[in-house]
This record gives sequence, structure tokens and C-alpha cells, in this order.
Amino acid sequence: MTDADMFSLLAAALTVFVSLIFARAAWHKLSEFTEFTGFVADYQLLPERLVVPASWAIVAAETASVALQLVPGGRLLGLGIAVMMLLAYAGAMAVNIRRGRTAIECGCGGAVQPLSWSLVVRNAILATMGLVAIAMPLGPMSAPDAIAAIGAGFALWVGFLLIEQILSNASIARLTR
Repeated sequence: MTDADMFSLLAAALTVFVSLIFARAAWHKLSEFTEFTGFVADYQLLPERLVVPASWAIVAAETASVALQLVPGGRLLGLGIAVMMLLAYAGAMAVNIRRGRTAIECGCGGAVQPLSWSLVVRNAILATMGLVAIAMPLGPMSAPDAIAAIGAGFALWVGFLLIEQILSNASIARLTR
């Protein structure tokens, strides 16, 4: 296997990983949209009248990111949207943490997590992974290579879910002390 093949596998695995993160996040937001609009309102970064339209825009952007990553020729744009959203989310969290507003639920989808610097760092790491996927060329792959890349991306995602649950449990434990 050549270096180019390895880079292509890495790019594909990271693309699968980012796609799964955003698919789960969009699904969570859509399935509990009223709850999600409450999370957006809790951040107090928008006037109340913009909360629902902004919430719809967030869901649309996350969904577009996933869809673009899955279609030929859309991967880079989809990853770019994902990276920008991750950084915007990190910025919104950082603003509220600096305001002392750490009891706010992240609203990220999945495990309950109050805002913390670990979430800001997590988003920075995820954005970096997205940038690595953008920087890596994605060449043609054999079926076994594609299966390996999908499996690796899925394994990364499962690891991510486990870490998310551990962070959630730790934050809940801190709140109950």
C-alpha cells in the first residue's frame, strides 16, 4: 500500500466519522426540536425572535454537511461546513463559559453535558480532524479499502460516543457533589 493509498483511507475514514457525528447531531436536534430551540435560547447570543429561525438554519446546515459529504464532489464543501460549525459552536460555548454560564446544556446531541472547556477542546479537536480530512486527497479505492475506511470511521465514531458518555457522567458527578 502506498502513502497515497494510506492518505486516501485516512481521508475517507475521517469523512465517515465527521458525517456520523453530524448525522447524529442533526437527528437529535430534529427529533427534539423544541428542546433544541431552548438550548439555543439559553446561550443568549441571539434576540428571542431569531432563536427558531437560527435553530432551523443550524439543523439545515448540519444536514447539508452530511449530504454533501456523501455525494461525489461534495466532500470538501461538506467538511468545510462541518469545520466552520464546530468552530462556531466552540466560540459560542467559550463566550458563555467566560460569562460564568456553565449550567447551560451543550445542545450537541446525545449525552447531557453542561458547558465546559473540555467541550470547547473537543470541538477544536473535531475541527482539526475535519481539516485533516480536507487536506488529504481522496483517491479511488478498492471495495476492501472502502469497507476498511467505513469501518475505521465507524470505530472512531463509537470511540467518540464512549468519550462523550464518560464526559457526561463526569459532569453529572461534579454537579451532584
